[in-house]
Amino acid sequence: MEINQAGLSWETILKKEAGFRKAYHNFNIKKVAAYKEKDFERLMADPGIIRNRLKINAAIENAKTILQIHKVAGSFEKWLASHHQKTKEDWVKLFKKTFRFTGGEIVSEFLMSCGYLPGAHVADCKIYKKIITSKPLWHTKSGV
Repeated sequence: MEINQAGLSWETILKKEAGFRKAYHNFNIKKVAAYKEKDFERLMADPGIIRNRLKINAAIENAKTILQIHKVAGSFEKWLASHHQKTKEDWVKLFKKTFRFTGGEIVSEFLMSCGYLPGAHVADCKIYKKIITSKPLWHTKSGV
């Protein structure tokens, strides 16, 4: 969903969330990575999603990349954790090198949402220091 948000409002994307889930098989990485030309054309014709060739192609190719990461690192989460404590600039470079259609805003929002970059929590938030100094938030038991 982050890729599709580029250049659009989150309100637009969130209104289409159900359409995205249906169109992309509930974001099943293996299914999306296996998409063929007919699936690409199906997505291009689907009014329930953002019909942008670059964004659709990036979703398919990035799913393939994540499957390769699973083979090498064991999981996408482990791959992310192995790069923890990078600066935002270094994260952006890594994502641009690894994935398609990723830039500063997309990478930043994604990493903030899963606790790898500050920004989702203010400094006086009770879990702010935990996010900055430890494993990403979604690795904690509470997942808050």
